[in-house]
Amino acid sequence: MGGEEERLRRWRLALGGAAAEGAMEGGLETVLEGADARMDAALSALYDEHERRGAGLGASAPRVARWLGDIREHFPAGVVQVMQKDAIERLDLTRLLLEPEMLEAVEPDVHLVGTLLSLNRLMPERARESARAVVRTVVRELEARLTRRTLAAVSGALDRTARTHRPRRAAEVDWDRTIRANLGNYLPERGTVVPSRLVGYARGQRGVRRDVVLAVDQSGSMAASVVYAGVFAAVLASMRALRTSLVAFDTAVVDLTDQLRDPVEVLFGTQLGGGTDVNRAVAYCQSLVTRPADTILLLVSDLFEGGPREEMLRRIAAMTAAGVQVIVLLALSDDGAPQYDHENAAALAALGVPAFACTPDAFPELMAAAIERRSYDQCRMTRPGR
Repeated sequence: MGGEEERLRRWRLALGGAAAEGAMEGGLETVLEGADARMDAALSALYDEHERRGAGLGASAPRVARWLGDIREHFPAGVVQVMQKDAIERLDLTRLLLEPEMLEAVEPDVHLVGTLLSLNRLMPERARESARAVVRTVVRELEARLTRRTLAAVSGALDRTARTHRPRRAAEVDWDRTIRANLGNYLPERGTVVPSRLVGYARGQRGVRRDVVLAVDQSGSMAASVVYAGVFAAVLASMRALRTSLVAFDTAVVDLTDQLRDPVEVLFGTQLGGGTDVNRAVAYCQSLVTRPADTILLLVSDLFEGGPREEMLRRIAAMTAAGVQVIVLLALSDDGAPQYDHENAAALAALGVPAFACTPDAFPELMAAAIERRSYDQCRMTRPGR
C-alpha cells in the first residue's frame, strides 16, 4: 500500500463515516474493505452519532455479543477494555450484562468488575456464576501483579522497624544506622568507624506488630478503588504480623474482615452505589482501635460527605491525637486524577492527615512508608506505572 493511500486509510478510520463524508468534498476519499471495514463498523456502532441514532448495537444481546467478538479480533486488549467501558456508559448496556452469554464474551478488567458488583443485587442466578468467573479472573490477575511486591515491601518495613541493640548475627546488623550512630567514634588515622553500639533488625519477632484498618467508600464513583482495596486487604490479611480489618461503607457500614480469605467473596460482599456517610464509617473504625500507636487507618474515599462533616473531622482529629496514623486515599486506581471534595481534603490536611490519590503499583511503597512512619512522595504515588 502506497504512502498516500495508507495516509487516507488511517484518516478514514480515525474520522469515521460521517466526518469522512464531509472531508471527501475536500478531496479525502477512500473505501475500506475486509478487516478495515469490519473495524470501522465496530467503531461506528459505538462512536458514530449517526449510527447510534440508527442501527447501532441495539438492545439485542446476540448483536452486542457479536460486536464484542469483533472488537476483540481487531483491537489489542487495552483498547478493547476502553471500548467496553465506553459501550457500557454511552449505550447503557448494563442490563445486557445480566445475560450469561454476554459475560462470556467480554474482556475481563477492573472496570467491568466494578459494573458487575453494582449489578450484584439485580443479577439473576443463572448469570451469577458467570459473573463470579469474570471477577475471579480479574482478581487472579491482580494478585499475580501485586502480591509479591506488597509482601516484600511490607515485610521489609516491619523488619526495619523492629530494632535491637543486640543483633546476634552479622546479617541482622543494620550497617547504615550503626555507622551513623557511631560517627563520633571515627578514627581518621585508620579511616574507619569503631562501632561501640550496634543497631540491628529484630528479625523473627512473633505476634501482631501493626493493626491495619481499610475503610472503603462504596459509592459508585469509587468502583475501581473498591476492587483494588479488596485485593490488597486480602494480601495484607495473609501476613501474621498484621491484624487487618476491611470495612466497606455507604450510608451504612459492613465489616468484611471475616471474608478476607477469599477476595472474590469480599468483592461480592460490597454493594456499589448509594450515598456516603464517612462519619459513620470513621466512628466504626474508631471502635476497632485498641493500640492507637500501632494502628494505621487507610480511608479510601472521595470525601463527598453526606453525614455530619464537623463530627467526622473531630473523630479523625481525636484518632490522630491518640497516635493513630490516618491516611486518606482519594482513589486507589489507575484512572488518573479523581474527583473529590477539596474542602474536606484541605480540612484534613490542616489536621496533619494527608489526602491524595494512589495508584495500585505505588500502594506497597505507601504501606511500607506508613509502617515505618516516614515521609513519602505523594506526587509519585499518583503517577501510573507498572
